[in-house]
Amino acid sequence: MPKIWFVGAGPGDPELLTLKAQRLIKQADAILFAGSLVSKTAMTWASECCDIQDSKGMTLKQICDWLINKAKTNATVIRLQTGDPSLYGALIEMIQPLDKAGIDVAVVPGVTSAMASAAAAVETLSLPEVTQTVIFSRVEGRTPMPEGESLEDLARHHCTLCLYLSITLLKKIQTALIAAGWAEEATILVVHKASWPGEEQIIRGTLSNIREKCKQAGINSQAMIIASPTLGARNWTELAKSKLYDASFAHRFRKAEKS
Repeated sequence: MPKIWFVGAGPGDPELLTLKAQRLIKQADAILFAGSLVSKTAMTWASECCDIQDSKGMTLKQICDWLINKAKTNATVIRLQTGDPSLYGALIEMIQPLDKAGIDVAVVPGVTSAMASAAAAVETLSLPEVTQTVIFSRVEGRTPMPEGESLEDLARHHCTLCLYLSITLLKKIQTALIAAGWAEEATILVVHKASWPGEEQIIRGTLSNIREKCKQAGINSQAMIIASPTLGARNWTELAKSKLYDASFAHRFRKAEKS
């Protein structure tokens, strides 16, 4: 029975593809990849006879029609998507036509750019007694935000914010975070093409100057924006430690040491 696999290509570095993703690419008969976002190096493992198509100029209907047509004559068809298919991947709107056509589907997760960006900058998204919450979101542009999910509303939690698809809206981010009580000197991290070999750029700044720094660096696409009270913790002189590794903290694998 034909099957279409929605595979996460990860953030850019082909070595960050999962082993399962690599195996499926090797055996794929046809691959439709999001060329505006997915590095062509992700096709490194594809066979010479694999039918590879770039979807960057295609509409949703054209994408679904291509997948359905290929599934009729091929055993393994892949829709290769940037990052993880479940996050900003238009997953459900692509799968619904396939369900109607009676075509089996499966999803292979991938590394999302928030994690790749934190790794590139050697930052943590959570810290004991600082924040234990991470919000993945975007700034309202042509796509409206649901009620209660404006950036200002989310920023009032003062936790970690990972903002996708918003690098051209840094002015809105500055306005929203300041209105939510963030200091103008709050640290902001921007990573362009996280993990892409030879193309990654890491920009560190503050809420007041990050927009200008990104302009100077020519960054206007494919960038992750992270605002978090944890940024820069690597250089803090005082840090609340995790209880898991505290010698005085007992758990089922270790007895507490007496002080």
